[in-house]
Amino acid sequence: MSPRKIALLTDSCADLTPQLAAENNIYVVPLRILCADGEYADGVDIHGADIYRRLRAGELPQTSLPSGEAIGAILEEIAQAGYDGVIAVMLSSGLSGTYNLTRLIASECPHLEVRVFDSISGSLGMGLTVLQLAQDIRSGMTWEDLTERRAPQLIANTSPFFSVDTLEYLQKGGRIGKIAATAGTLLQIKPIITFAPDGQLQSIAKVRGRAQVIDKLVSMTVTRCAAHKRYNLAVANGGAPEEMSIVRQKLTQALPAYDHIWEGEIDGTLSVYIGDGVLGAAVQVLD
Repeated sequence: MSPRKIALLTDSCADLTPQLAAENNIYVVPLRILCADGEYADGVDIHGADIYRRLRAGELPQTSLPSGEAIGAILEEIAQAGYDGVIAVMLSSGLSGTYNLTRLIASECPHLEVRVFDSISGSLGMGLTVLQLAQDIRSGMTWEDLTERRAPQLIANTSPFFSVDTLEYLQKGGRIGKIAATAGTLLQIKPIITFAPDGQLQSIAKVRGRAQVIDKLVSMTVTRCAAHKRYNLAVANGGAPEEMSIVRQKLTQALPAYDHIWEGEIDGTLSVYIGDGVLGAAVQVLD
């Protein structure tokens, strides 16, 4: 028998505010961040701003998967709340083992039917997908439709783009080479990053200076939307809220026919690798 009451599950990299998560019956598993003074739960007792302070002070925190116990406890909480089905959308398996760990724990959960999806994304892409699934659940979409068709379709048609202000932390975290980082810093070159098909981070454009970053984020999102008539939009920032409002304004002027637009703030886990001054824009094609 198909589940009748469906909850959504994601992790702290989806960058949802507690209010958005609560309003949409979305449960959030925090990733762990290991700092010089101990271990923290992302989005619970450490946030992006704390990470920026630590990075500026010369500390380089480490990130870690959620514990299996934490995932199991949240699934138990969902079952206790009266749900019998869970759709989980987790951080890209190209960046983290969170998706595989969640699948493993979910397979041992006797009280719930759980379908776990690899978002092949992070931040905006994950947030857009779970928020749209929440809309679909409210509109009465069936479990079969949600899990067999809708979730895979949303994941395949969601395109997030990010700019990083400095390549320093991607280089320190082993994500890019030192020469590329040094050259980028000297020339004020800002890469635009997205997710490759294998779920890893990929630089797809480079611009010089912050003003060009905003225009490039908007133009890439518009190009990806192409002639589609139904779409959701999202914008995000890490320590750059004023510039994010400019991105939002330009994006909604260029693509005014959106179904929904959501805003996010970059979580602690991703901040470890990309630092502050981050801007993001995303489109999710619905037709």
